[in-house]
Amino acid sequence: MIIGSIHDEDMEGIVFSPAMERALSYLRETDFSKMKDGRYEIDGDRIYATVQRYKTKPEHECRPESHRRYADVQFVAEGQEIIGWCAFTPALKVAESYNEEKDITFYEKLEPESDFVLAEGSFAILTPKDIHRPCCAIEESLPVLKVVVKVAVELLEEEMK
Repeated sequence: MIIGSIHDEDMEGIVFSPAMERALSYLRETDFSKMKDGRYEIDGDRIYATVQRYKTKPEHECRPESHRRYADVQFVAEGQEIIGWCAFTPALKVAESYNEEKDITFYEKLEPESDFVLAEGSFAILTPKDIHRPCCAIEESLPVLKVVVKVAVELLEEEMK
């Protein structure tokens, strides 16, 4: 997992894969306030963004999840939320088996759990080994404009060759 600010000058020294850099550039260069909720293709099914508006929820209403085919770049354009996180271990109990169509597995809980605030202008890169619980309210339910860029793991693996 990598957490940062989309406009953080300190991120300039970090080298991202071309696909991740493309995702981050899209987030830096796009005004999401004028976009409707939905899917926006960046590179077909290999890289795409989902714009979503919602109200954060109490932690107990948010489910830990992971993905197999895509890494997430979760970016908060407006608002803030807490994301729970833990690294994958075989000891994690699956609450809902992998859904291939939606590319998602749900877990009973994160263990051990670390929480972080994803504030306006912040992003988190979450790989398939990063179990995460997004959309949690900090103190009260507040509106969030979030963009999740999905980057195909297959593309990332190709770039490493």
